[in-house]
Amino acid sequence: MLDRAIDLTVAHVSLRKQFGQPLSSFQGVQFQLTDAEVERSGADILAKYALWSLVTNPADEAINDALALRLAAIEAAEVVFRVCHQLHGAVGFCDETTLSWLSRYSQPLRRLPFGVSKTRDTLTARLGRRGLTGLFSS
Repeated sequence: MLDRAIDLTVAHVSLRKQFGQPLSSFQGVQFQLTDAEVERSGADILAKYALWSLVTNPADEAINDALALRLAAIEAAEVVFRVCHQLHGAVGFCDETTLSWLSRYSQPLRRLPFGVSKTRDTLTARLGRRGLTGLFSS
């Protein structure tokens, strides 16, 4: 969903013109798209790590990594959809646009079985003060 939202937004800002130039030529728009892509790609890399962790680490560590992935994915979705809606303008909230549908149908995935706060609380309770095990942990 995040990939598609960014693709739709890049296409939109490339076509839409303001002051005789495509929106994509404005530095502020480029910065916002970069922020969205950094969030999306970070969640993607973390997903690969969580899958690797599932195969190689004990179940307890793999669950922690999966919770960290869920937290990162929810937070990334918030940033990506905020940026995409903002760059689409009012049309991004119309039911006639694919972005609106993607955003709406992502809501249950972001909130069920629990949202960002409960995910963060669960992960914090599981980790305590020791933190996540990473690739370079001793």
